Amino acid sequence: MYLTKNEIEIMDVLWREERPLARGEILKLSDDKTWMDSSVHILLNSMLKKGAIREAGFIKCGKTCGRVYEAALSCEEYYVSTFESTRKKPSLPKLLQAYMEKNGLDKETAEQIREVLDRAQ
Repeated sequence: MYLTKNEIEIMDVLWREERPLARGEILKLSDDKTWMDSSVHILLNSMLKKGAIREAGFIKCGKTCGRVYEAALSCEEYYVSTFESTRKKPSLPKLLQAYMEKNGLDKETAEQIREVLDRAQ
């Protein structure tokens, strides 16, 4: 699945909030967005078609009802899925090393990685 920069900005809001959001809430919570408010409907419809988000119900908005949306996959699931579209699959050890060089690695995260590796053996 490929998401545009604008769609990823919306996904970031949904991932951060971890709850279904109405269109107005997405607009309100979108910090430093690069898209215009009037294009949110187009972006949400595109994301629905791609399967990145799903409808999570309806909410009363004044005299009408509006849909609420939630992420259909986690941030980690999305980024792993992006590897499927590349011809050369990244090496997990090299990917982890590159991540650590850029962001560092605290003791808690290192322990979580050890636990995941222990369960895989």
